[in-house]
Amino acid sequence: MRRILKGEMLPTIHPLVDLNNCLSASLAVPCCVMAEDALLPPFVFRPGTPGESYESLRGPFNLEGKPVLADSLGPCDAPITGGQRVRVTAKTRRVWLVAYLPAGVIEPQVVERRLMDFLTAAPVARVIETVAFDAIRFL
Repeated sequence: MRRILKGEMLPTIHPLVDLNNCLSASLAVPCCVMAEDALLPPFVFRPGTPGESYESLRGPFNLEGKPVLADSLGPCDAPITGGQRVRVTAKTRRVWLVAYLPAGVIEPQVVERRLMDFLTAAPVARVIETVAFDAIRFL
């Protein structure tokens, strides 16, 4: 959003990351895309605990008191900055996309329709499953 508000283009990173960024910008909500092979469900969305941190895509990041998405291995994402452990690389073939939706503001069906619109315009992936906590996995 920072780039868009400054009139800049979104950078091209990886087709699935680019799709994630377009979805996030179009809905004005944080979204993340995580390499499936680096994840170990189940997931929990919770506040960061005292002293908790992780290596984010921008370096060390203090998670204490911040919203955290964790899997069985620990923190994997925060709506503020993504986690290095689950980053998408050139070898990534399957990902989870999570949209952090404010309750009662944006319904999951709106996200799914917007996502399908993007995929119709640029078919870089296909949805293989939508799961209960509003995360969408791709192949």
